[in-house]
Amino acid sequence: MRNIFFKVFTSLALLAIVSTTSQAQDNSIDKIVAVVGDQVVLKSDVENRFIQYKSQGYQSGSVDLKSEIFEDLLIEKLMIAQAQIDSIEVTEQEVESDLQRKVDMYIQRIGSKEKLEQYFKKSIAEMKNELRDITRNDKIKQKMQAEITKNITATPAEVRDLYNKIPKDSLPTIPGEMQIQQITRSPKISDAEKDRIREKLRNFRDRITKGESFATLAVLYSEDPGSSQRGGELGFTPRANLVPEFANEAFNLKPGKISKIVESEYGFHIIQLIDRKGERINVRHILLKPKVKQEDRVRATEVLDSIADMIRNDKIKFKEAAFYYSDDKDTKQNGGLIVNPNNASSKFTKESLAPSIAKVANTLKVGEISEAFLDDQRGKETYKIIKIKSQTKPHKANLADDWSQFENMLKNKKQQAVLSKWISEKQKSTYISIDDSYKNTPFRFKNWIK
Repeated sequence: MRNIFFKVFTSLALLAIVSTTSQAQDNSIDKIVAVVGDQVVLKSDVENRFIQYKSQGYQSGSVDLKSEIFEDLLIEKLMIAQAQIDSIEVTEQEVESDLQRKVDMYIQRIGSKEKLEQYFKKSIAEMKNELRDITRNDKIKQKMQAEITKNITATPAEVRDLYNKIPKDSLPTIPGEMQIQQITRSPKISDAEKDRIREKLRNFRDRITKGESFATLAVLYSEDPGSSQRGGELGFTPRANLVPEFANEAFNLKPGKISKIVESEYGFHIIQLIDRKGERINVRHILLKPKVKQEDRVRATEVLDSIADMIRNDKIKFKEAAFYYSDDKDTKQNGGLIVNPNNASSKFTKESLAPSIAKVANTLKVGEISEAFLDDQRGKETYKIIKIKSQTKPHKANLADDWSQFENMLKNKKQQAVLSKWISEKQKSTYISIDDSYKNTPFRFKNWIK
């Protein structure tokens, strides 16, 4: 069943970063078209979302897609307005966590951090800034929906009854899924190479101190593709959105001052503070990335191949090897199991895997361990070995294998009924004003116009 209240367009939500910014700035067409509680809906909100949906090939279930979008926005604002009354809040950490999951998903889809920044000509920090309010509203909406539907359950008898009522030729096909474990190694950078990078940055710092433009040097030399074209400027960013080493130095700067050389997982930086507003700062930086020597690449792959041989020969379990030898802090604690950023589970369809991993995974059987291969999707040259922990084949849905699918289907059906009732009731007790140009909208819920 299609969820009529919340649509999730994660695969190409990147388009929102571009279209929302450009369209929202067209003030000649923008105006308030609805007020729900103290929440407003702008005409640009409707137009931007319409562009996003059309660009993603979304087919409306109604005759008029814009009308459907407008009502979805009214429902969204109704929930946010009620969340304020009920003191339902989200923390900045929750927002940043959701933002990071989105960015990880975008990077996985497009191939690497650098490709993502080059494609949109924006830094990751700028993309997060543009998505932050949208993400915060989504999170509030999710919490409000969870509160409304928190008592909904599905008994085993109800699940079996639902399954038995579905014609067998209408049962959905469940795609094959796999779980993948990994062990990663990053080539070591020589001290001589680090010294070479530091010396270049010291030279840039001296030139800036003597009067040269930081922004010009960033355009000419910075290896951060997302910010270099804008003179290294990142835009206003909270501390949580920056790697710790960078944030610690940047937040201690005074406007116009230049930092000492900072080493992070991305390379080496010098930073200049432009402005600070509370717990957000706007900085520019120059990033230089140390070059990896071929012998260090070879060494990383040799270490991984040696680890793979130990696992194949039962000298160590994959889970233990990941804990002791993997460089990836996000997976080494859970046996190397990779988390799917699309749904926060450990299961992937072949289509949802990053291309570099899919190419290798498709050659393996369950339990097999790959040779070492390059995977630099996060913008850092990294080598890894992977193992297919489990794999299922595509199949017609059935109760034995897919109980949770039917249980969730039933819960979703019940949730839609509860949400529909809640919306109808809250419409009556909430201040709602609709612009005259939208009053003839073919609404699904009747009480928007008072």
